[in-house]
Amino acid sequence: MAAKTDQLLIVLSILEGRHFPKSPRLSLVVQASFDGEQLATDPVEHREQPQFSTELAWELDRRTLHQHRLQRTPIKLQCFAVDPVSKKKESVGYIVLDLRSVQEVKQESRWYPLLSSKYTKQKPSLLLSMVLENDNKPSEPSPDRFKAKKAPPRQGSSSVTDLLPERLEAILIPDQGYHQVGPADLCTDMFVLSVTVAFATKLEQLVPSTMKLSAEGSEFFFYYSLLGNDITSEPFHNLLSPDFEPERASVRIRSSKQILKAFLSQQPSLQIHLCCGNHSLGSTDISLSALAGISTDLDNKAATLEGAFLLQPPKRVKQTLPALPTDLQPTLGVAVTLRREEVTLQQSVGNKEASGALSPAVPPAEQRPRSSSPVHKPAGSPPHPGPRGPPLPPPSSHTESEAESLLDELRHGREPTGLAATDLEAPASLPRQPEAAADGGMSSVSVSAPKVSIPPSAHHYCFSLDLRSLGNLSLPHPIAATLRYSYQFFGSAAPIMTNPPVELQRNTEVSLPQSYCAFDFAALPQQLQETFSRVPLVVEVWHRDTTSRDQLIGRASIQLSQLLSTEKSRFLGSTGEQCWRQTHLDRIPVVQKHRPSEKVAELGYMATLEDLGLVKATEVIVSDSSQNEVAPRSQPSFHPAVPRPAASSLHTAPLGLTVPRETLEYRTALELEMWKEEQEDLFDDQLRKKELSHMQALAEEWRRRDREREALVKKKEVEYNLLEEQLQKTLSDLEKREKQLAEAELETQRLQRELRAEHELTQRELQESSRRLRQECDHRVALEREKVRLMEEERARLLQQIADGESRYKQLEKEFQLFREQQNIRPEFRLQSEINLLTLEKVELERKLESATKSKLHYKQQWGRALKELARFKQREQENAMTRLKKQQAELEAMRLRYLATEEKEAVRQDRQELDSIRNELNRLKQQDDRLGPTPSVLDPAPGLALSESAEEHLSRLLEERDALLRTGVYTHEDRIIAELNRQIQEAMTDRGKL
Repeated sequence: MAAKTDQLLIVLSILEGRHFPKSPRLSLVVQASFDGEQLATDPVEHREQPQFSTELAWELDRRTLHQHRLQRTPIKLQCFAVDPVSKKKESVGYIVLDLRSVQEVKQESRWYPLLSSKYTKQKPSLLLSMVLENDNKPSEPSPDRFKAKKAPPRQGSSSVTDLLPERLEAILIPDQGYHQVGPADLCTDMFVLSVTVAFATKLEQLVPSTMKLSAEGSEFFFYYSLLGNDITSEPFHNLLSPDFEPERASVRIRSSKQILKAFLSQQPSLQIHLCCGNHSLGSTDISLSALAGISTDLDNKAATLEGAFLLQPPKRVKQTLPALPTDLQPTLGVAVTLRREEVTLQQSVGNKEASGALSPAVPPAEQRPRSSSPVHKPAGSPPHPGPRGPPLPPPSSHTESEAESLLDELRHGREPTGLAATDLEAPASLPRQPEAAADGGMSSVSVSAPKVSIPPSAHHYCFSLDLRSLGNLSLPHPIAATLRYSYQFFGSAAPIMTNPPVELQRNTEVSLPQSYCAFDFAALPQQLQETFSRVPLVVEVWHRDTTSRDQLIGRASIQLSQLLSTEKSRFLGSTGEQCWRQTHLDRIPVVQKHRPSEKVAELGYMATLEDLGLVKATEVIVSDSSQNEVAPRSQPSFHPAVPRPAASSLHTAPLGLTVPRETLEYRTALELEMWKEEQEDLFDDQLRKKELSHMQALAEEWRRRDREREALVKKKEVEYNLLEEQLQKTLSDLEKREKQLAEAELETQRLQRELRAEHELTQRELQESSRRLRQECDHRVALEREKVRLMEEERARLLQQIADGESRYKQLEKEFQLFREQQNIRPEFRLQSEINLLTLEKVELERKLESATKSKLHYKQQWGRALKELARFKQREQENAMTRLKKQQAELEAMRLRYLATEEKEAVRQDRQELDSIRNELNRLKQQDDRLGPTPSVLDPAPGLALSESAEEHLSRLLEERDALLRTGVYTHEDRIIAELNRQIQEAMTDRGKL
């Protein structure tokens, strides 16, 4: 079926921004790049909330979109601040969008913050939305349409791609057994494209409730087409726990790496259908073109695309099925692998026969796909107990046996005759399972292969490895650890993995679940010792991430030679024979691939080797029942020996006396009877076993069908519950809608009644108002007509009055002319003329008087203004005089103080002189008295003292009078009275000085 190729548009809406700083001189531009194509918005203002309102779109088809989603191609938005003058751009920040989140349903816009923004304080962001739209315009398919970018080709590959045709096809070469892609001269390598259907879950959800499986048959199988080859898987019966072996279909392709990648990119999706009879219950699409986009070196590693894919029911059935939750959706585990075919090792037959020790035919190593979901069936599902033969191997045995490697070697280059003539020695082994088939039982799934001969000197070995713990993690982040290893010497090329992953954190130690595995194989002791000494067992530690590809953490190398050097312990085997066991317990470091000296973690393990003695069988026969699968375990075939009589019971009878019971015929007949009884017992035992097995199969089939019926009933119950919930929800919605409709109908009726009543009322009001307006208009018209009639009568009357007035005016004018003539001749007229002249003079005089009065008033105002100005001048002069007076008073006070000080000194000096004179006079008088005798009296000095006191009072009175006159502000020092007072003061002071 062809893949969808309708064109799509990725529409990115850039609406607006926020938290931007305001910068008027700059503009903002958002540039979006996707797969090398760049689109940009128009420049907008650099403000706090810029409005972009722009849609950017990229064209692509669904296949290219799927490639981009697998490669996680991002859409990167860069915001620039542009200077319109200098055209300089500066990055503001960027946003990375994930293409896997784009849906065809329009989603709400979201705010995305700018990463590495230069505005660290603002934290700007953009409002964005993305949607997938159908591009309905007609487009012609072209071979060079838009594709996702691939890894750059190696040097010299451009000339090869130029020679390729537009459409590559795979041409089958029947005689060689491969498909050829591209020109024959350019096809130099051989590749193997493999599709593995590993497991399936929740398949019962794909069966419609109306479908009767009994009418279609109870067998289910998977169908797909690989390069034109229709492939169907082995049928299975149980949908609840699908029990089928992982089946791989491979095709060989001869081409080159570049041509093969170009061919895969053109291929449609691989559709795998779950079929029941002729009906497809569901299908899933797996893109083969995704293998071309995986950048893997096919020389060293296989390109793998694997995972759990959802099975979608057909469109006609999908419409009838309800929507299922995520945990109930049916899934199919598929792995698609593309690898380079390895050259098989050619064995030298002659040398091996001479030495007697043949090296094991090691199967080619096979890369196991790695993904977040395992590609093998989940452990624990019971094997199918149908009547198709012996029990199948347990579901967890997902390794390949040695017989498949022999078949590959037979197909890919070895001659059948050479294989038949050569005794091959190969270790036939598989991981030991507790549910393994009984000894001698053969699997119904096998591969046609020649007999494999085991030398008699080969030993039967059992090697078991128990990975116990993992700890001492040196990484800073926790990991989901899964361990994986393979050792081709044990006959299994497929890796053994621990499951489920365990979470390992730093400085902790965890135990590993389901980490014990045992291998049974046959080999020579010398060959075992050489292999263990030369080839270590490498254990890989993987980090299984749910969001990205698995990551290799490191590797640990287990030196198996240490196991051979340990002490051997003896034990008895199942048949009572003596066996040997060697056990080694150790902890080894897990180191990185590129830095072996750096320790990542530490692994604890226990290895055991058991030597079970020589191999009893010399051949391992592989049945011829199938050509696509191999027997998971090759069991040695033991053939029962024919019973022989004991040596002690053989006696020779005497000659002639033959005992009947001791004759050879009797013994032969006895042995034959005993053998018949033994065969009858064996036959009865086999019948009982067959009956028991058939009864068990019938019981198991009954239980299986009962479980299917229960599952279908549960499924129908879930569907009925969902439908009942939907019906109840619909009924509740209908009831609500009915209630709303009833309420709306009542409301409508009420509104209709109200509107009808309002309309009738309005109609009546309009009729009444129109009637009133009509009456009013008629009344107004009548009034106007009456008014017009009255106005006409008034006009006629006024015209008559005007005519009468004009006649009277003419008459009076004539009388006035006559009167004037009479007055001109009378003396009163002259007197009147004089009176008029005097009146005129009077008026003139009054006018002059008024002007004089006005002038007087003007002058009065001017005089008042002059007086006010004079008063201001006088006040200003008084203020100046007061200032000068205060200055003079200060000077006078200073002079007075100096004068008083001088006068005081002079007075003191005079007093001293007077005292001295008085003292001298007294001394003189005393001397005279002493000479003449006592005098009657002494002169009284009181008159001189009284005179000095009166002069002092007069001087102080003059000073007070002068100061009082100056304080009034009317007089100044230049006035006459003040000058006179100053003169008198000077004279008084002079007189005082004289005294």
